[in-house]
Amino acid sequence: MARSELQFASEDLQHWKVMEVFRAALRRAVQEKELHPGFQDPDRLLKHAAYLALFLFGLFNPVLKTMRALCAASQLKRVQEEVCQRPVSLGTFSEAQHLVDPAHLEKVFKELCSQLPRMGSPASNLTWEQWFARDSSVFAALPRIAWALYGGGHEGAPNRAVRLHLNFNVLEDQPALAEVTIGRVCERKSWEQQWERGAGYVGDRYFSKNYQLFGRLSEKGCAYVLRLAEEATITVLEAIEVSPADRKEGVVRQAWCRLGKGQFESVRVRVVWIEGRQSALMLVTNLTPQALPAARVSMLYRRRWQIECFFKWIKCLLKCRHWLAESQAGVSLQLYLALIAAVLLQLCLGRRPNKRMFELIQLYQMGYATTEEVITGLKREQAREQSRQKTSR
Repeated sequence: MARSELQFASEDLQHWKVMEVFRAALRRAVQEKELHPGFQDPDRLLKHAAYLALFLFGLFNPVLKTMRALCAASQLKRVQEEVCQRPVSLGTFSEAQHLVDPAHLEKVFKELCSQLPRMGSPASNLTWEQWFARDSSVFAALPRIAWALYGGGHEGAPNRAVRLHLNFNVLEDQPALAEVTIGRVCERKSWEQQWERGAGYVGDRYFSKNYQLFGRLSEKGCAYVLRLAEEATITVLEAIEVSPADRKEGVVRQAWCRLGKGQFESVRVRVVWIEGRQSALMLVTNLTPQALPAARVSMLYRRRWQIECFFKWIKCLLKCRHWLAESQAGVSLQLYLALIAAVLLQLCLGRRPNKRMFELIQLYQMGYATTEEVITGLKREQAREQSRQKTSR
């Protein structure tokens, strides 16, 4: 998929514009009457927006890696002017994580996602306007974070983790809906609670292992393209012709089928067999060949990989491997703020930046790069990435 063009000007860097965009979205999404009573107390000096802005600033800044470092930075005049308005003590920052409702940041995330420009993908003429890759990623927690404990981990050691569940629009290459839970929460259960009528979902083998979900998805008015496990029990009811266009995409067979046996048997579904250069796979959908040709089934599943790249990008660039807060609410805040930071960068730049682009922005924050150098460098990096994409085709 082609990346959107870089849309960036010098005024975008002045006073770190992303903070202004975040504050405006926060005001629209959260009314003062919805805040915890602690934030409405006139004696509280650290306000709701200032706390979240300082937390977000810590995710953007390469130097600030701990809560103590972040609070120390709040003593600086420019940080106060552009981020938090006043010095923040360690105790005040730590206490605030228990007063912020993560659901408010979920609203901000949705509001900012709605502002992302549509890419006008040539695949957007599919029957379902929105196709979401669905998956989750686990973020390891420290041993002392007892609330995140679940199951047995590597070599019998206990697991402590937080799970980020995500809908990712594969046609627009952008996140759409998120939920943060403890690690042991079932991915399928979380997914079912967030089904949207009229949406299509793309998922890996884990989501297809419960055959009863296929019927419930159709009843909800949702489409799906899911990968089947190799050991799936398939009863072919009626073969479907494979067109030349489908064969070009690696499709070798398709048929109407039922999965499973007895009480675990699925509703009537369509199975598409695909052979790639390195592997073969089976995909299941509830759409007819007229509504979604087999070639498009193959294309949609290939685009599912975008959500894996997004998880890697979040973890590598936005420092989600070190927690600035350790309560369940605080960890949820950090993950939602990381998602918001990703969307803010995309809104600011017109696209999601790669590692070199993000480093340029951070160097600007640290005073080592001028506005002109940053803009020139961002455009240079985009040109290099476009050249690499053309070469790989």
